[in-house]
Amino acid sequence: MDKVTDGAFTGADGDTSAAGEGGADTRVRAGADPGEGAGVNGGAGPEEGAVVAETRRPSVDADTVRALLREQHPDLADADVHSTVTGWDNQLWRLGDDLAVRVPRTPRAPGLLRKESAWLPSLAPLLPLPVPTPLRTGAPSARFPGPWNIVRWVPGTPADRTPVTRGADAADRLAAFLRALHAPAPADAPAGGGRVAPLRTLAGAFERWLGEVSGLFPDTTAVRELWRSAVEADEWRGAPVWLHGDLHPANVTVRDGTLAGVLDFGELCTGDPSADLAAAWLLLPADAVARCLDAYGPPDEATVLRARGRALLQCFALVSIGEAGERGLPGGKTTWGHAGRAALARLLPDAPPATAT
Repeated sequence: MDKVTDGAFTGADGDTSAAGEGGADTRVRAGADPGEGAGVNGGAGPEEGAVVAETRRPSVDADTVRALLREQHPDLADADVHSTVTGWDNQLWRLGDDLAVRVPRTPRAPGLLRKESAWLPSLAPLLPLPVPTPLRTGAPSARFPGPWNIVRWVPGTPADRTPVTRGADAADRLAAFLRALHAPAPADAPAGGGRVAPLRTLAGAFERWLGEVSGLFPDTTAVRELWRSAVEADEWRGAPVWLHGDLHPANVTVRDGTLAGVLDFGELCTGDPSADLAAAWLLLPADAVARCLDAYGPPDEATVLRARGRALLQCFALVSIGEAGERGLPGGKTTWGHAGRAALARLLPDAPPATAT
């Protein structure tokens, strides 16, 4: 596989590992929500500290992708098919310069693709950053038994690999993106489920996550105080707004030091905007967080406290998946650990986490 150096496979969640060929593979993933079976990356939120094994469909090769295109989208059949990568739920093949073919590999992936195809085309024109807009769909066939789609290519490198360096510019871009996205959602829009559950219902999950990363904090006083403040903050009373639902470093791209695009809308949902505002701490340099929040609204104090609590849970998940990568476990991603520790240092400047050993 050609290594991606500039440009992210839409929906690939920053995973540029080669796709396995042949039989179905099983990968262990940290940070799974048992109701949805996925980690922070492209799946459920970090509400549970479980590790799960997942069986995936066999990968498809480039010849199969070309055959699917000839059968269902013949006008694209001559475009160059190259550079495959796999995310949690999908295998992707770049198609020419501007497109990517996304092929589901997990049982839940077809549902995520259908949700994106139903909602993202109408939202994408309103958003100020490039997103992987579904442009065409592929129907199940004898050649491939599930649905698949063709999406717009999003430029840049995932932020877990290339962090933001132009903080002020990135803060303005993130605020503008969230302001545009967080519009009132229609009644039939997908609900957020556990991903936007009230923090007071996640006390057990917090303790499990903290136990998984306990080595980072010789003294957990500051961590527990941040969490207590978030749980005790007033809950969201406004109308549900559209949410990306999975804004972490591997799901945004960076180019020239600033945000270049947003990936993976498979968890698109509605609810409390604090779920997305947590991204300010996950993505931006410390001195740019306040600028982002001010440019966004600014949000009220309770929303900021809830966002900090949700960011804390996401950091725990990133660190846990990173540690799995450091131990060589399938599905682990060392770059996620680096990103998670950096975000924890921004959340807890007076009690930063210990460095990895």
